[in-house]
This record gives sequence, structure tokens and C-alpha cells, in this order.
Amino acid sequence: MSLLYEQLFLFSVETTMLNLTASAAYDLLVAGVQNWDLTGDAVPCELLLIGESAFPVLVNPRHQVLIAASHYGKGRMVVISHESYLGSPKMARFLHNAVVWLSSSPGAVVGVQESLGSLLDILTSSGIQVQPSAQLTASFGVYCMDAYRAAQEKELIQFVKRGGGLLIGGQAWHWAYSHSADRVLFDFPGNHITSVAGVYFTDKYGEGGIFSVSDEVPPFPLNSLHRLDFRRDLNLVLRGVSELDIVTDGVPSHLLVHGTVAFPLGLDDAYQCFLAAAHYGRGRVVVAAHELFLSTTKLTDFILNAIHWLGAEKEGRIGINPNLKNLRELLIQSQVECEISELTDRLNIYCCQSYRDDEAQKIHEFVAEGGGLLIGGQAWWWASQNNGKNVLSEYPGNRILNKFGISILGESMKADKYPALRPEEQRGHYHFLRALSQFQQHLDKKEDLQPPVTGWLQKLCQDCAKALQIPVENGHIYASLYHILYEMVQSNGIPSVSLEHPVKGNSKEALLLHVATALSQTKTDCAKLVLCDLPTVPSTTVEINGTNPGERIPPYSLISLLPASGWNGL
Repeated sequence: MSLLYEQLFLFSVETTMLNLTASAAYDLLVAGVQNWDLTGDAVPCELLLIGESAFPVLVNPRHQVLIAASHYGKGRMVVISHESYLGSPKMARFLHNAVVWLSSSPGAVVGVQESLGSLLDILTSSGIQVQPSAQLTASFGVYCMDAYRAAQEKELIQFVKRGGGLLIGGQAWHWAYSHSADRVLFDFPGNHITSVAGVYFTDKYGEGGIFSVSDEVPPFPLNSLHRLDFRRDLNLVLRGVSELDIVTDGVPSHLLVHGTVAFPLGLDDAYQCFLAAAHYGRGRVVVAAHELFLSTTKLTDFILNAIHWLGAEKEGRIGINPNLKNLRELLIQSQVECEISELTDRLNIYCCQSYRDDEAQKIHEFVAEGGGLLIGGQAWWWASQNNGKNVLSEYPGNRILNKFGISILGESMKADKYPALRPEEQRGHYHFLRALSQFQQHLDKKEDLQPPVTGWLQKLCQDCAKALQIPVENGHIYASLYHILYEMVQSNGIPSVSLEHPVKGNSKEALLLHVATALSQTKTDCAKLVLCDLPTVPSTTVEINGTNPGERIPPYSLISLLPASGWNGL
């Protein structure tokens, strides 16, 4: 083993012991890489990243992710958008770094798929112990393969989960030609493996070339986060449902749908979401904003459809946590076989409430590896009893759900009868990332806001503030959101507000002010930078014109607002 290999491995171990961040991992992966040379005849595909573990390594000028890395269980993955790059001498330094980062122990044998002879030569010449092999064996610490074979998908997933490393390359646009483009995320062989770690090959062409190496982890590209089509899913879950009657004895919260492959199933007139779903890895999730939604006979058709969709339209065992016994009665009356059960590997679908998080990791792995999760609960009561705590990061249900791209908020909403969403109008349904992306496009083009964005602004303001409450430490995707919103404010400026220059409530200026305020409240580096741009005055007199029937407060008063000392302490 070469000295460089030993040094890089020791650094890898040290950073793992220090709770390895995406930034530290990125620095190791690109150490000594002068540039990215992806020239030649190979046409890569764009990679789609979701969840809290994945992060981009290479994003081209068109904002397409071409190389990504992630964690799953105790192991790691590096995903490359074309298999030819696995054998390119121009990528030799990066490939060496990748294998070092993927290795769980010094001197671990690296298995290389027999068809990747050039990669075998590159790694051998750098002092790494390699062994050609048509398949994964127990002796390997790292395995390198293309993305076109899924014969050992279960073994490969468990290999990574136990601490192994996987280097995999391929593209899915060619597969889409002979199969179905709308099934690439779920049926392309490589995605059967990489999706558990939040990385998907897509049918979108990627653009190659020679690119500079970013000084830091590139952010998730916003323009790739809103293009997915969920019409098929909506058709299945809402089949035969014309109305969603959520009037029960309980008061629901509403949901923040912030994941790339998460989508709303039920919205009120103010775009507040009370039912949502998501794909995650090989599994699926349905979330209700109150557990009583999961046992009311008013939603029987929806519940049965959801169960069918969660099981990927296949037969399987349905386990219901003891705290949802009424759901079991509803399913039995509908002749659906189910059982009262804690979460076990033999289940196909698991149903539970959102008030405990002791099974969070087990649930994440259950869904990632193909299970279906039906979960319900509200968070407004928890918020009222835990004043000062962060609902987005500390509420038990969100410790489970954030990773799936759905969060339960600490505010309640009105329970009423709402029309079911129309699947054919899916691209017009409010989704946080879609709304944010379209708003950003209007800003970039310096054009007036147009529908549907104008109708979404108030909700988008609220969701930006809520999403910023998820700590950046939870995943690079949240750090990317901070970066995107900060750049949005920086590039467009914080509007100056005065009597001569009022800001209308439903305008792009109002949203920029809301975002700047939300950033300033996060107490991060972004907050400090935003606050530096805010104009300050020693004191301000504000006239408040109001009426009050009481005798002690006159109907017209002058008050003086002094700067808050806390602002200087950020």
C-alpha cells in the first residue's frame, strides 16, 4: 500500500471519528484533483439527489450533478454518471481518492467488475490491492461496478449497510429508450442499489466538458428539484376519490412538503397540506396530519388506495402498531388482511403514529429497502407543551419524516371538506421547491411575477421560514437551501422600505424581505452576512393608527422603537 494511500486512509478514519461532514468528505474526494475532464464520446446522465446523506461532488455549469457521494448504514457510495469515467486516466486521481474514502479498513481488498479493466489498471498502479470479480464476495472492502446489473442488489445493499464501499457508474438515458422514461427512478437497475443512499440515475442527458473543481461542496441545484411527474402516483392514491373530508374529533397540523420526490395529496384553499406522500429509496411513504385521518370511514377509499400504493401494488404483510387499532378494524371490515405488530423485517407495510422516534433509524432503513410507511399525527400540541424547542428538528415525528422530505408543522389548520387534487393538474399543484424554483426564474429574468407564482407567494414566504428552521447539520440539502436563499437575497438586494417606497404584501420585494428576516433568525454565517446589509438607525418613530374601546390607551399613539441589542450579538 502506497504512503499516499495510508495518509489518505488515516485522514478518512479521523474524519469518520469526528462525525464526518459532507465538507470533510468532499475535501478528501477532490484532494489533488486539478480539474474535471469529462471530454470524449461518452454522454453522461444527470444524477438526482434526495435525502440527508447525499451530496454533489461535481456539478457542471448547467447545474447538473454528474458525480455524487453518500452514506448508507455504516458504509458509503460514490456514484458517477457514466461507466466510461470509471476507466478514464483523466479521472485517475479522483478514482484513487474515491476508493480510499470508500475503504473501511487499511489494506481492504477492492473488487473490480471484470468489464472494468481500465479501472483495475488505474487502481493497481496507485498501490491499491485489487481483484477482478464478476460479482461481490465477502472478502471485499470496496466493490466497483457499472450500473446495469442488479442481480446482487440485496447483497450489495447489505454490503454497504454493514460498512462496505461501493463505486458505481452508468447512465440511464439509453435504458429509458427501450423501457419507460417515467419508470427510470424506480426500475433502472442501478437505482435499485443507489436509491437507498438518496442517489438516482435519470434519463436526462448530462453535459460533459472540462470543469474546474469547486473549493467547497457544490449546493444542490434548485432547477433539478421540481421536474418530476407524480401523475401516476396521484392517480393510484386518489382513484375514485372526489372529496377529502378530514373533519374528525381531532385538530390537524399542516405539513411542509420539501423533498424532491415528495408531493402533496391534499391541499386546502391556502395551499396548506394535510396529506402527503413520498418515494424514498425503494420504498414509499404516506403522511397524514392527524392520526384520526387513518381510521375515519370518511376516508376509507383513500386509505385503501394508499395501502395499495404503499405496497407497490403487490401483496404483502401489513403491520399496524398497537396505537392504531381503529385502522386495523377499518381494514378488516374492508377485507384487507393485517395484524397488530411492531416493525419487523417480515412486513411489507408498517402503520404507526408520529409521536415516538425510538424506531426512526429502523423505519428509515425499512422504507429505503422497499417497505411502505403509513404514518399520522399532529405537532401543534407538542409545540404548545415544548415552548422554545424547534418543532422541525425536535418533534419526534420529524426525526422520522424529515429524511423523507415531509415535516409536520407546529401550527394547526382548519379541518373541512376539500376537493381531491386532480392528477392531470399535478404540475400546477403547490410544492415548496417548485414554487421557489419558479420564483427564482422570474428574478433571474427580471420579469414581473406571473401565475401561479403570484398566488403562491404568501405560502412560499411561510415555507421558506419553516424550511430554514431545519438545522444545516442534518444534511447538505439543508445547507444548500440556506445557500440558495442567501444568494437570492444577495443578488437581488434587500428592498428599502419607506413611505416613499412602500412594499406590497404580495410582491417579490415582500418575499425577499421575508427570506432576509428568516435568514437573520437562524444565527448562522448566512445570518451575519444578511444583517451586515441591513440599514440601521439609532431610533425610529412609528405612527400606529388604530382604534381601541378601552380608556387607558388612546386611539392614536406615538411609540419609539430602539434597536434590539441582540442583533449585534449574532
